[in-house]
Amino acid sequence: MPYEDLREFIDRLEEENELARIKHEVSPILEMTEIADRVVKRGGKALLFENPKGYDIPVLLNAFGTERRMKLALEVERFEEIGEKLVRLANLKPSSILDGLKSIGTLKELMSFLPKKVRSGACKEVIDEKPNLFKFPILKCWPKDAGRFITLPVVITRDPESGELNAGMYRMQVFDERTTGMHWQIHKHGALHYKKMKELGMDKIEVAVAIGVDPATLYSATAPLPEGMSEFMFAGFIRGKRLKMVECETVELEVPASAEIVLEGYVKLDEFRTEGPFGDHTGYYTPPEPYPVFRVECVTHREDPIYHATVVGKPPMEDAWFGKATERIFLPILRMIHPEIVDINLPIEAGFHNLAIVSIKKRYPGHAKKVMFSIWGTGMLSLTKIVIVVDEDVNVHDMREVLWAVTSRFDPSRDVVIIPDAPLDSLDHSSYKPNLGGKLGIDATKKWKEEGYEREWPEAIEMSDEIKRKIDEIWNELSKIVF
Repeated sequence: MPYEDLREFIDRLEEENELARIKHEVSPILEMTEIADRVVKRGGKALLFENPKGYDIPVLLNAFGTERRMKLALEVERFEEIGEKLVRLANLKPSSILDGLKSIGTLKELMSFLPKKVRSGACKEVIDEKPNLFKFPILKCWPKDAGRFITLPVVITRDPESGELNAGMYRMQVFDERTTGMHWQIHKHGALHYKKMKELGMDKIEVAVAIGVDPATLYSATAPLPEGMSEFMFAGFIRGKRLKMVECETVELEVPASAEIVLEGYVKLDEFRTEGPFGDHTGYYTPPEPYPVFRVECVTHREDPIYHATVVGKPPMEDAWFGKATERIFLPILRMIHPEIVDINLPIEAGFHNLAIVSIKKRYPGHAKKVMFSIWGTGMLSLTKIVIVVDEDVNVHDMREVLWAVTSRFDPSRDVVIIPDAPLDSLDHSSYKPNLGGKLGIDATKKWKEEGYEREWPEAIEMSDEIKRKIDEIWNELSKIVF
């Protein structure tokens, strides 16, 4: 059965011995970060801080910090199950992943998972029209952060043209009791709605922020869905059950009815404030920059809310498993569009947008370069800085094999593609211009004569199947001796 709310997921974590209840008094200012950082890097449990210093609201951290917990969150044995189900529903061969996902988004089977509007929900147990954000144990994560940041917000806006709701995840620096930053980057749908409202001559855009939602909804807010495909419908699809939504008190938006905390308000289209620095998932502090300001008009929450947060920093951190889930969920769809792709690895250490390693079934000269350009033209993968293409005999998740292929099948004088001034992640600090920088493609496939390789390619060393089978018969006994 799907989780109705965050609390049911917490209960499941406890049943699975995946939750640690922290009774010690721990401050949300830096101290929780230090504990979470040590725990996540050792593959430790989810953390429920029951005694935050100065607060009576517990804090949940590291809820998704391992592969196992991420699979428990999405209720799958394999992440690919979700993408494979989408592909089976689609049963088509569109010309691009974007067209494919748009087609998937209109399928009758998926439409049955559109959210269900209800009159009220747990998020309405307390309605506070004189909000004070400092009522909540919002974290300051790193010493040089500009202040406290809301790090797991589901930010909800409405497209002024289509009327569709969008849910995204953008960090929010708390400036005072009723205002925060809204760090939606130029590639995000929230920023697109903001831009559309400005073009229509409006002076503000209504925003609602849900904190502490069910796992499928939280994941969906991070998923790279195309414009026009509802994150709330996708959450229903993952859960196998429609999500219950309730109308806000002061804005014309809907929010998950089971949310722990909801912030309602607006972003003025001509108001900016310096946001940051912020210790980010790149491992560096993102420098201060001007971003729009979110003004909170009303807060609703449960009578005994749980504050849900995450800590980002030098990888690996909890967000790594959101990224890995996305990599595996969307691989079947990527294969549907590009059948030559065997597998893909977006290494955690590279922050996902910086490196993609792709294995292919090479069918013609220049095929590796075709795949590079396909990756650079596909949704949020377009922000990938480096693409390495290898043959299908290379396991992209084994860096020993990848490095072997790169160093033995790649000639830097001929097998490289460099593109200047291309779209990059806003958080890439190596680029000389914001959001714009170079891309590198490495063709580490075995080269053909048609590609100018005149020598005979040597055969890779491989043991015969007969010997492998023979040793398999005695391997269990041998392994007890040799290891």
